[in-house]
Amino acid sequence: MPDRKSIIDIQDMRKVYDLGTIQVEALRGVNVNILENDYVAIMGPSGSGKSTLMNLIGCLDTPTSGEYILAGERVAHLTDRQLAEIRNRRIGFVFQTFNLLPRASALQNVELPLVYAGESPSERRRRSKEALEAVGLGDRMKHKPNEMSGGQRQRVAIARALVTNPSIILADEPTGNLDSKTGDEIMQLFEKIYANGNTIILVTHEEDIARHARRIIRLRDGLVESDQIVSRAA
Repeated sequence: MPDRKSIIDIQDMRKVYDLGTIQVEALRGVNVNILENDYVAIMGPSGSGKSTLMNLIGCLDTPTSGEYILAGERVAHLTDRQLAEIRNRRIGFVFQTFNLLPRASALQNVELPLVYAGESPSERRRRSKEALEAVGLGDRMKHKPNEMSGGQRQRVAIARALVTNPSIILADEPTGNLDSKTGDEIMQLFEKIYANGNTIILVTHEEDIARHARRIIRLRDGLVESDQIVSRAA
């Protein structure tokens, strides 16, 4: 198997929030290296910095100091437009609350990133149909979110994350609003995405969900407390 390249390299990353009279140090010098086709779970108690780290990895926020190299590009030197392009092209986001447009069909929701990417209507429709079929929703394309179960809505969100063919999938508590059986089904879907070669990074507070990953990074008080490979039964 060829050596995998580093896709995310974070060096001494710090994030300080200025709240007027006080400053909150959310990250206090984090070092993380993630390779292509890694499957990483980020865990930690409330206030540990895991959501801050996720936002920085996803280029939704900028660090106060430190270096972030994403697929060979130094993020600190990119313009807002370039960051938006990276978010749309390289990274697919999956959220706990699905973040779907309530009045749009499943197909229209999945098409949205391709609208921003400037794809033609016919290409948007073709790729969105393929993405929905890939997550098992080929028969639900015209349904709106309120006509679907929580698990189906999360599958739509995953299809939307996949439709731009990103190398990285960022999932923030992707099973948080689902019952355990549906949550297991969603994690099986992530397993298929990982098998297809994507890099998956998920934030979770649930140990059983984290064990689906191949590596668990634990944060505490804005620092990496541990970074370990998950042992898996043969």
